[in-house]
Amino acid sequence: MEIHLKIIGVLLILLSLVHFDLPKRFDWKNNLAGLNLFNRQMFKVHVVFIMMMEILLGILFFTSSVELVNTNLGKKICLGLGFFWGLRAVFQFFVYSPKLWRGKTFETIIHILFSILWFYLTIIFFVIAFQ
Repeated sequence: MEIHLKIIGVLLILLSLVHFDLPKRFDWKNNLAGLNLFNRQMFKVHVVFIMMMEILLGILFFTSSVELVNTNLGKKICLGLGFFWGLRAVFQFFVYSPKLWRGKTFETIIHILFSILWFYLTIIFFVIAFQ
């Protein structure tokens, strides 16, 4: 399971880097302009902190996979992360509207890839937690 945590570590660090492209890809300058200052800044701050958590968790998983797999504390952390990523997988299907991706090639590919990622993370963390 340690190798899976190392893979997840790399994937989360790569995922954090994707966030640098989001403002341009989704035209945040224009799309967020209608928000009041507080909501616009809160949105941007949350994105930065999500990126930071992805990087920090990625480093943790890559450097501490043995401890996460083989200690009670590590298993408890993995249990929490299993619930976290499982809920993220549920949101992929029941919170985001299919209108965002259905009938659009690029968006459908991204939807499928991220769905696979969320389920992979969920399964790995639950397997570690219940070993």
